[in-house]
Amino acid sequence: MINQDYFINLAKEKTGDKIQTVAVAAPHDIATLESLRNAVDLGFVKVILVGDEKIITEVAKEGNLNISDMELVHADDLSDAAQKSVDQVREGKASLIMKGLIDTSVILKAVVKKENELRTGKTLSYVGILFNEGKEKYYLTSDGAMLINPDLEQKKGIIENAVEVAHALGNEEPKVAMICAKEKYYDKMPATVDAVALHEMNKEGKIKGCVVSGPLQMDNAVDKHAAEVKGVDDPVAGNADILVVSAIEVGNVLLKTAKYLGGWTFGGVVVGAKVPIVVCSRSDGEAAKLVSISVACMMAANK
Repeated sequence: MINQDYFINLAKEKTGDKIQTVAVAAPHDIATLESLRNAVDLGFVKVILVGDEKIITEVAKEGNLNISDMELVHADDLSDAAQKSVDQVREGKASLIMKGLIDTSVILKAVVKKENELRTGKTLSYVGILFNEGKEKYYLTSDGAMLINPDLEQKKGIIENAVEVAHALGNEEPKVAMICAKEKYYDKMPATVDAVALHEMNKEGKIKGCVVSGPLQMDNAVDKHAAEVKGVDDPVAGNADILVVSAIEVGNVLLKTAKYLGGWTFGGVVVGAKVPIVVCSRSDGEAAKLVSISVACMMAANK
């Protein structure tokens, strides 16, 4: 079964003696500090806390959390915390970044600054890690948090970023489903047009390390019976590992519906910069944050 421990054990196995260091911007909440405390205790990460020193120490005290083995870098405000977290990477002190109690936009503003030298020319996108302790499979989803209405080239980048995460997790040839409201090409539905184009790119070797199919509806992407009933004969149908959506609303609703109505848990990372960036909702609990740290550490160790 897929659960929190699955990702933790995978991270310990894949990082080995390559212990990663995470710079955390504004770790001003108990859930973030708890996840970091647990990650350190599990032995696959070191931590640099970047934020208001007074707030961090007070929150740690309230949660009875020992942070004495974590480096503390004071920041005057949230923008300063974001910049100083990026500085830890630039100076070679950290190999990944994590957001704490801070807007994603503030972190990304520091990441994309030309002078900070973290851009790679690749598309920046959010990859969600969706899992349920009662299931035997997890899914990667993208993009439900960053790119509002991606064009064809951005969708190509979204696929490549999600595939990078899959490879870091040990899936050498993930099956990618382009999720649409219809499983056939329909010129009045641009998502189906893009799905066919991306499928062709994959066949031509322009998108590598995966199998891309689409358009596929959600049911026949993840459920073999639904695919059989609808007569969808496709190698990805019923077997998808990565679910790529057409727009941010679709991805956001997918993740939050799974969480709040279906009992699934999701974490996430931003991919496309020189280092992975752990991005969880400020309302997420310790489990989602710890899984996100685990995945980001595997990615950093895989670079």
